[in-house]
Amino acid sequence: MQITLKLFASLSDYLPDTARRTNSLLLEVADDCTVGAVIEEWALPPRMVHLVLVNGEFIPPEQRADRRLREGDALAIWPPIAGG
Repeated sequence: MQITLKLFASLSDYLPDTARRTNSLLLEVADDCTVGAVIEEWALPPRMVHLVLVNGEFIPPEQRADRRLREGDALAIWPPIAGG
């Protein structure tokens, strides 16, 4: 199935060069793929995976390993961001 992976701020460095302009990439994933599996497959450092949304819905850390993705889902991930 196909989902959209969106990585923001410093996490966009993990995207291929062609996807960095839009911060997003269409991905083919297994039908039983979870949020945690995508994070692991892309080797995103756990300390850098802060805010995770699926179709705009917040996915708490304790639910990411089990939260299954569906065809057409948009998975968006942000690192911790500090301001001043």
